[in-house]
Amino acid sequence: MDFADQALAARTASIELATLTRDAKDASLAAMADALAAAEPQLLEANAVDVAAARAAGTEESIVDRLVLTPERIAGMVQGLRDLAALPDPVGDVVRGWRVGNGVRVTQIRVPFGVVGIIYEARPNVTADAAGICLKSGNAALLRGSSSALNTNRVTIAAMRRGLEAAGVTPDAVHLVEGGREVTGDMMRARGLVDVLIPRGGAGLIRAVVEGSTVPVIETGTGNCHIYVDADADLDRALGILLNAKVQRPSVCNAAETLLVHRAVADGFLPVPSRRSRGPVSPSTATRPPAATPTWSSPRPPPSMTRSICRSTWPRASSTPSRRPSSTSAATPRGTRRPSSPATAAPPTASSPASTPPLCWSTRPAGSSTAGSSDSAPRSASRRRSCTPVGRWGFPR
Repeated sequence: MDFADQALAARTASIELATLTRDAKDASLAAMADALAAAEPQLLEANAVDVAAARAAGTEESIVDRLVLTPERIAGMVQGLRDLAALPDPVGDVVRGWRVGNGVRVTQIRVPFGVVGIIYEARPNVTADAAGICLKSGNAALLRGSSSALNTNRVTIAAMRRGLEAAGVTPDAVHLVEGGREVTGDMMRARGLVDVLIPRGGAGLIRAVVEGSTVPVIETGTGNCHIYVDADADLDRALGILLNAKVQRPSVCNAAETLLVHRAVADGFLPVPSRRSRGPVSPSTATRPPAATPTWSSPRPPPSMTRSICRSTWPRASSTPSRRPSSTSAATPRGTRRPSSPATAAPPTASSPASTPPLCWSTRPAGSSTAGSSDSAPRSASRRRSCTPVGRWGFPR
């Protein structure tokens, strides 16, 4: 069956799935779980073929770890389907409602998309997760997994389709889309057959789907999992959480990637994880923001600073912004435009208190001409600039 036939079959199945009761969907999920558990020997055999091929191709071990299935991981896939069956039915859930002036009541209700296409990388457990979530929400699933997990995905899909048949639900609710890159392109252009695409994987995969698809896309983030250790935290407990979140299985997408430590405990805490870790961990710490506020001799920052800067971690001088903020009232809500005259936008000087610097100042682009203008003259409203909020480490909020 080629992709066009699969998409048409899934479209037909989506009509049936949209009308299934919760009991029918939960029974189908339970049957899929039972069939997947019964197929464990075949899953392990197929997965061993995929893993051997990946290692022979020189695939990085961290990628191979995502590909590997063990009895424990298969049990997790089975339990995930059972957990989905225990969740409330999202279809028909009333999100909100209101009554308009003429008495008509407007209600927002959750309904299925129809056919959901999911493109993902070498994670065979995603195959079961995605199929189960789509079924629970009344959608048919077209699953495009990585070719490196093809044998494992084939066995997984075949087992779940047997479970659907045993529960009296059309097996066309779940399809494995096979083929080369051209098939992925067909999925991204299948407007009218596929209602929404969801890419799940690295930044390159997500960008390719978002930029090349004519089908609506739900864009997922690549993620940056943070752990923050506050000055008042229990450091022994924080250390245990940190090591578990990173060292237990570094290859998974929810492994910790960034550690933020309050400067009050940083010197004592940061050296500890590398000593206590089970592997050669080399923590990399970002440059800390300077303790003292920078100073300039001119009324504004140097022209080379070409972007607006907000220091969200500086204490605000006033909690109530005014329409025309002054140097003693620098608090500004996000997105609010501010004039950058010296009275409102000058950076702190050596004589100003370090605890109350301005929250934002704007600068003209580097190399722009200053002829006919004065740094001490306020800018007209047409030349006002908006401030882009910047977080503590310099990244836009």
